[in-house]
Amino acid sequence: MSKTKRSFAARLDRLAQVAVKVGLRPAVGQQVILTAPVEALPLVRLITEHAYREGASLVTTLLDDGQCAVARYKYGHDSAFDVAPDWLFAGMEHGFKNNAARMAISGENPGLLSGQDPARISRAAKARGLAYKPVSELITSSAINWNISSCATLPWAKMMFPELSDKRALNKLWDAIFKASRADADDPVAAWTEHNNTLLARRKILNDKRYSALHFRGPGTDLVVGLADDHRWAGGLSEAANGITFNPNIPTEEVFTTPHYKRVDGYVSSTKPLSLQGNVLEGIRVRFEGGRIVDARADKGQAVLEKLIQTDEGASYLGEVALVPHSSPISASGLLFYNTLYDENAACHIAIGQSYSKCIADGRTMTREELAAKGGNHSNVHVDWMIGSGQVDIDGITADGAAEPVMRKGEWA
Repeated sequence: MSKTKRSFAARLDRLAQVAVKVGLRPAVGQQVILTAPVEALPLVRLITEHAYREGASLVTTLLDDGQCAVARYKYGHDSAFDVAPDWLFAGMEHGFKNNAARMAISGENPGLLSGQDPARISRAAKARGLAYKPVSELITSSAINWNISSCATLPWAKMMFPELSDKRALNKLWDAIFKASRADADDPVAAWTEHNNTLLARRKILNDKRYSALHFRGPGTDLVVGLADDHRWAGGLSEAANGITFNPNIPTEEVFTTPHYKRVDGYVSSTKPLSLQGNVLEGIRVRFEGGRIVDARADKGQAVLEKLIQTDEGASYLGEVALVPHSSPISASGLLFYNTLYDENAACHIAIGQSYSKCIADGRTMTREELAAKGGNHSNVHVDWMIGSGQVDIDGITADGAAEPVMRKGEWA
């Protein structure tokens, strides 16, 4: 059947199949813990159906509502912003330690908390990060198979397409999601197999090179990112400690690794806005010395950025560096999604905060102290922002200090 003749219901079902068969890949008998915004319920039902078809034993769904989140900031007592549902996260931790898979659907309103007190936003995020830390460590170490996919919602669509009617904006966002997720391909699973092979080939090249650092140069950017000792590049397919091969992110265009958190120097400017904690940050400019952020500015969202970096000690150091070609499908779409899952796959990016232990050889079996000795950062946050464009060049720095072209004007060299 041609793509133009498929109904919305058929395309939504194909997206659910991609999320389950390409992304999560639950094993027979495995439980699934699924979180999603209430607007995603039609997609949640389809994902649940396909998870059971693949052999999942139980799908437990937790729905979130943006308006309820806003009510907390409007009417909650000041003491309400230092608490988090630790009982809920303890249950999730128990599930993941017993091999439950993690499925998340994103679609939140990028500007949900615009106008709310940045201090309260920061306090709530810090409390949540502390309570969620045991869960996030199981995810970032890929102890279990997990996946993040997305669902179009009206607030998100109107942020992207404010000039369109509600219906047209929502339809346009759905079209973009289907395309970016390869759900509109004639054979989505085959399309993802081909794409994963491309990412695996890029990973192999970089792992064979064993660069000691990457040097980013572009408008407002001259940044040297030292790479962790015994670092490994990842991207696309990933193998969980439970033996399941899965795709963590749908969509994905990146290959990424762990920087050495003490070996980052220079300055860098963001190339796309960042949606963070219900706010949109624009024009981010930061300077690093000895790995630490010593100066951070934003044209919009300065207070939110400052509070983020002050979350804990590790929040002012890098935990990830990722390479994405400027010609990636998401970049080529010309759309700004105001959603990190998409925008990070349109440009090279960095992330402050927690590093991925799987990106260090034998990192999954190391203690926190052993990971730190290799250069891995520790934090209760992990926030990506985009620093790549068609004007950015990247060199790989070899162990003897020689520079080799990795990207020129945003494309693989």
